Amino acid sequence: MMKIKKSMVCLMAATIMFSSCIGSFGLFNKVLDWNQGATSSKFVNEIIFLVLSIIPVYEICAIADVLVLNTIEFWTGDNPVASNVGKTHNVMGSDGKMYAVTNLKDGYEIKNEAGDIVNFTFDKKEKVWSMQTEEGIVKLLKVKDNNTAEVYLPNGKSMDVSMDNLGLYQVRMATGNGMYFATR
Repeated sequence: MMKIKKSMVCLMAATIMFSSCIGSFGLFNKVLDWNQGATSSKFVNEIIFLVLSIIPVYEICAIADVLVLNTIEFWTGDNPVASNVGKTHNVMGSDGKMYAVTNLKDGYEIKNEAGDIVNFTFDKKEKVWSMQTEEGIVKLLKVKDNNTAEVYLPNGKSMDVSMDNLGLYQVRMATGNGMYFATR
């Protein structure tokens, strides 16, 4: 049994080191999420974790992710296990209001307390995020590569930004949502 575990660990380490298809580890993370919320007691959750580790549930899930599921995700862009389509989460907005966010196959549906719905969808072919409301569809941004995006501004213009905090700051300043006041 110990030789099998050592072989699995070596195989997994070699696969991670020599593979460029690092994915979301959806199966492993689902088991981990379930384990962390299995009960309200951290002590009982730890016992469950130890039992699952002895049975090698975590090891088997990690190997399945590395060898099969993450490879599928690398080539297709979708991890069949990581899918949360149809699940709804309540999220507190920066405005202090609650929103119901439902995962869609190609984006998110967001419903506010009044029942108004806005859909954010991603077109994989065009690499464009759009917002759909009752008034129509508005393109928000186009992903150019892993580091840059073209953002469509409300005034009809667009600008290229990096996909990091600096890019977010530039968009906020361009749309007037980044007001800063200096005081003495």
